[in-house]
Amino acid sequence: MFRWYVVNTYSGHENKVKHNLEHRVVSLNQRRAVKQVVVPTETVTEMKDNQRVLTERRTMPGYVLVNMDLNEDSWSLVKGTPGVTGFVGASNEPVPLTQAEVDRLLHREAAERPRTRAQFSIGESVKVISGPLSDFSGEISEINEDGARLRVLVSIFGRETPVEVGFDQVKKI
Repeated sequence: MFRWYVVNTYSGHENKVKHNLEHRVVSLNQRRAVKQVVVPTETVTEMKDNQRVLTERRTMPGYVLVNMDLNEDSWSLVKGTPGVTGFVGASNEPVPLTQAEVDRLLHREAAERPRTRAQFSIGESVKVISGPLSDFSGEISEINEDGARLRVLVSIFGRETPVEVGFDQVKKI
């Protein structure tokens, strides 16, 4: 029976392990035992040079998901792949994932909008480049990554006033 298993790899070698494992499945004629190899990723929106850029980021660094029919041959095929350190679970008893875990890890739920990752930090000086307060400078006091918004303290008439702006409305000084 085909189930999803989590395979531990060297961190940073997930794609190499995926390629090696897929190559070994073909060369050792194990296509009937291993159905799919996946490196779990998510799409993240980053701000670079005031441009929104979509990038892929690994959600589970150091792990690869394998959909396979676990038997002695398929177990040794995966364990013998370069870069694989083992299965998640007991040493000789890998633990399969539940369907809910697989759906969550592979983002099969309702289509999520890409998350935005802030390139800013609290206390950093920024300049507002668009909107009614353009050309004002201030200091970041709060970051809301979910809403892609910043709270910036700008000096208006000699008093610091909190202003909420989008990630794309400011640039670092």
